[in-house]
Amino acid sequence: MAARPGGNIHVCMAFTNGIDWTLKNPHMQKSGGIVAVIAGVFGTGAAIITLVVGGIASAVEVEGAGTVVGLGWGGMLFSFATIVLGAVAMTAKGRVAGVLLMACAVGGAVLGGTFVAVFMALALIGGLLATFGRPKEPTP
Repeated sequence: MAARPGGNIHVCMAFTNGIDWTLKNPHMQKSGGIVAVIAGVFGTGAAIITLVVGGIASAVEVEGAGTVVGLGWGGMLFSFATIVLGAVAMTAKGRVAGVLLMACAVGGAVLGGTFVAVFMALALIGGLLATFGRPKEPTP
């Protein structure tokens, strides 16, 4: 049985409903911003849990509890910044918001504790989509 020219393309297009899923799709930038906002919201929840655990540890005078509280505040700061940068990255004309979003995700993973770092990995993916999912501007 001979293969039809372009036969597999029709199957692929039917499977994806005709949506272009390449990174140069203009919707990928908006998707990256949405993913980053969701990661920031969950990261905020993780930072609150870290603060609660650190506060309880401080109340019973556990050694190193101050470090956990500091990580909770770091996670809170970077999670809020992730929410703001994710919202900005959705409609940004340049790639600066996506790059700042990726830097914020790395900073939150380092300074926010382990629980926050899980959601900052998601924010890093959102930053990648927001940065590289942006179509190139036509040159005049």
